[in-house]
Amino acid sequence: MPHRDLHLACYDVAEPRRLSAALKLARRYATGGQKSAHELFLTCAEREALVTDMRALLDAATDRFLLLRLDPRSKLFALGKAVAPADPDYFYVG
Repeated sequence: MPHRDLHLACYDVAEPRRLSAALKLARRYATGGQKSAHELFLTCAEREALVTDMRALLDAATDRFLLLRLDPRSKLFALGKAVAPADPDYFYVG
């Protein structure tokens, strides 16, 4: 099974159609999240594909996208009803 690292993807998109498309794209990879912030377990190839697809989708002049790899050594905290992210045994991208 390929190694996946936990990432946090966040975006701010000005135009509603691009916003909807960015949401759909992020949810293809997401294991959790809210509105425009998503938790993703990604391989190197999946990370590159996501960045390439977002770059083609977003307008660099008005939109923003941040993909941050979280340190695997750090402890995860889930507050309220939140569930800590977990890398599933199998993962379907699509």
